[in-house]
Amino acid sequence: MSPDPGVDTNPDPRPWPLPRPEVEALQAYSAPLEGRRGLLRLDFNENTVGPSPKVVAAIRAIPADHYAIYPEYDGLREAVLRNLDPGGRSGLQPAQVGLFNGVDAALHAVFHAYGSPGERLLTTSPTFGYYGPCARMQGMAIEAIPYRLPDFAFPLEAMHTALASGPPPRLLLLCNPNNPTGTRLAPGDVLALAAAAPQTLVVVDELYEAFTGDSVLPPLLAAAAGGDPFAAHPNLLVLRSLSKTAGIAGLRIGFAIGAAGLVDRVGRVTGPYDINSFAVTAAFAALNDQAYVDGYVAEVLAARDGLLKRLQAAGVRHHAAGGNYLLLWPRQAPAVVEDRLRQEEQILVRSMAGKPLIDGSLRVSLGTTAQMQRFWQAWCRVEGLDVSA
Repeated sequence: MSPDPGVDTNPDPRPWPLPRPEVEALQAYSAPLEGRRGLLRLDFNENTVGPSPKVVAAIRAIPADHYAIYPEYDGLREAVLRNLDPGGRSGLQPAQVGLFNGVDAALHAVFHAYGSPGERLLTTSPTFGYYGPCARMQGMAIEAIPYRLPDFAFPLEAMHTALASGPPPRLLLLCNPNNPTGTRLAPGDVLALAAAAPQTLVVVDELYEAFTGDSVLPPLLAAAAGGDPFAAHPNLLVLRSLSKTAGIAGLRIGFAIGAAGLVDRVGRVTGPYDINSFAVTAAFAALNDQAYVDGYVAEVLAARDGLLKRLQAAGVRHHAAGGNYLLLWPRQAPAVVEDRLRQEEQILVRSMAGKPLIDGSLRVSLGTTAQMQRFWQAWCRVEGLDVSA
């Protein structure tokens, strides 16, 4: 018997088709990005002064008719290699460099290429918030090992134990230095983890390595002596970006460096034109002006040292280990301090509310010496401290 045309036999009142169960249950990763222009942006660990003038000039020189042409990527991988190894003696090949629409897109591609329902993602806690949604959209099980208090030390022994327990994790994701704790893991320890888990894809997120130098690439290049740096670690993938140092976060470009076969598989799940022409042009110019990046990093580190002295003298609880950011624990409710800094001082910081181990803190990005002096004076006004401390 045909159903009564006047009766709705669909038990779900929503008019749209349901997605995969993993997506239906997923809470998307989101960040409060709107309304940030014109404020002192110490909330997302961006470059706080903008890119090299050479980047701006290169973008302005793009002919108008090129807007209508799909982007071209020839030579960009080679430019990345020249930046990583100016002497050209490393043995790295263009096929070992993947190009992505920011490191977020690289992470997304890694999970699409290698993550399956029921498989394990092994990582740390707390860490970058986008790893979790990427794993959950693939139906993966997340095992996050906490950093060790009181100084947020890396849980190296526990990580080795987790790698050796049960079936190998499909993915091990390490943010080094870690965002938001700044925890640093020595390159040798990263390589030892990769060697201990040859069936696990080990992804090292090195977005902040410029501020510490804790990269696995130099020892890999040195050990290879002109051969394949990833021959002994074909399960290792290194992520890099131009957002934090070169000042082109708004243009979205990131790189994945690893064994050619691994880079190829991750690249297969991306689109052919994911990176736009403006980002490509900016990347070429930024990679060719390393002096600008080095100068900015040096300025941030000097500003960090100055701010730390003030925090210590004033007795402000803080934690700073690596990266271009630190954690502060205000005396007042963090939400109150965050709001007053924005409304009264036009300064943005990022609340760590709800994050394991650091709930109650604010993450503050580091900028120039002048910017951090402005921040310190604002912090003292909001918190009722002596500005001269």
